[in-house]
Amino acid sequence: MRFSIKLKFSLFLALLLTLALSVLSFLVLRGVERNQTAQTEIYLAQHVKTVNLRVKQTYYTGVRLEPQAFLQQRGGTLAAELAGFTGLEVTLYDAGGAQAGTSVQEGAAPGRAPDMSAALAYALDGKIAYQRADRSLLYLAPLQGPDAQMGVVQLRYPLEREQSFQRTLLKLFLTTGAAVLVLSFLIGYLYFYRAAAAISRLKTAAESIRRAKYITAPPVKRRDELGELADGIFYMSREIERSISAKDEEQRKLQLAVTKLQALEQQQKQYIGNISHEFKTPLTAIKAYVDLLDMYDDDPELLRDAKQNIAKETERLYQMVEKVLQLTALEKYDFESRAERLEVAEALQDVCGRMRGKAERFGLTVTLEAEPAHIWMDPESFMHVFVNLLDNAIKYNAPGGTIRLRCESAEDEVRITVSDSGIGIPAEARDKIFEPFYTVNPDRSRQSGGTGLGLPLVRNLVEKHNGTITLLETEQKGSVFLLIFPSI
Repeated sequence: MRFSIKLKFSLFLALLLTLALSVLSFLVLRGVERNQTAQTEIYLAQHVKTVNLRVKQTYYTGVRLEPQAFLQQRGGTLAAELAGFTGLEVTLYDAGGAQAGTSVQEGAAPGRAPDMSAALAYALDGKIAYQRADRSLLYLAPLQGPDAQMGVVQLRYPLEREQSFQRTLLKLFLTTGAAVLVLSFLIGYLYFYRAAAAISRLKTAAESIRRAKYITAPPVKRRDELGELADGIFYMSREIERSISAKDEEQRKLQLAVTKLQALEQQQKQYIGNISHEFKTPLTAIKAYVDLLDMYDDDPELLRDAKQNIAKETERLYQMVEKVLQLTALEKYDFESRAERLEVAEALQDVCGRMRGKAERFGLTVTLEAEPAHIWMDPESFMHVFVNLLDNAIKYNAPGGTIRLRCESAEDEVRITVSDSGIGIPAEARDKIFEPFYTVNPDRSRQSGGTGLGLPLVRNLVEKHNGTITLLETEQKGSVFLLIFPSI
């Protein structure tokens, strides 16, 4: 069985209102009942004070008797007199719990008398006790004598007025609640009718889009979520139509991507050719010295020269293989880096400490000026970057030259400069120094062991950590590299 959405919404609203009215009625009735109970207790406590005062007056004005004998002789008269004062039925009990007098005439109390033993024992212990009986409240309190408690006074308080008020209040809640529910259901049904009509138009628009009949305007104009949904359906219709019409454009882009892949493949072949050429150079030198040693193995000077040059070319070949592997790992194994919060000044001091020995062998001075700063970077990658930069600054520096590192923190970035007083980099080579295997001076690179892979490795590591590296233009000799990292 199918129910319309406006009927469901209206029933839900009626159910919600029923729940709210039920909770409200319960809380109000409980509050009224508690307030009536508190007022009744105060009222009865005041009458108990009046009873105790009147009993003491009677005790002292008459013939002095023992308290229990006084109650037995005067109990009936006192009860009737106290009933006239309080307007309530009064019953007096002595210290043993026996009835000493009552204002209730025999046979006048309706119904069966309740068992008062527990409440009476509680009152004889000097405490207040009360118990419901039919439509009355029996209130028991200690009756004070001249020196101590002489018995118990019981007041019967009728509850008809309070119960009548509660029944009237409950009936009012029921009638008012029923009227509110009926009215709210009708108003809700009429209100949700408009919403259901809007949903029906949205459904029709969705069916049209499914049949490839795209809409030209929002199916509903409202300033609520249904209006936003209508705008969303209209936007979706336009986008689908636009996507279908752009199919040829996507095919053109796909063809362009294929062309770029082919160009990338060509670059890869060129890269492999460059690696082969660079590997061939040290291997050719090594092979030449091996051939000379086969021919002149008894020449000690040739032997010494061959050992030195073979060792140098082997080290150069090892460095090239190491850095090629590092470049390859950067492309394939980014997940192995473990970035963390890095204190830049301490890390730069560590780098300078490692490279200071090599700089001193070449007669160079390394200085560091670093402000406290923090970046998010893998410590091992940070060490690779600055060891490579300092190594280049040492290799291509002038005798007695200087190398200066400076770290500054500006707003939300950390700027690190590495400058040297070396041979510098020509302007025409500035755009190529970050390409693999590119060297400014091939002869100088072979002498110093340069492979042309250090700066490409540095750039990759810096960019992997959201940083940038730039070769700055300077009027003085040497080179200045600027590295910028986001600050944390």
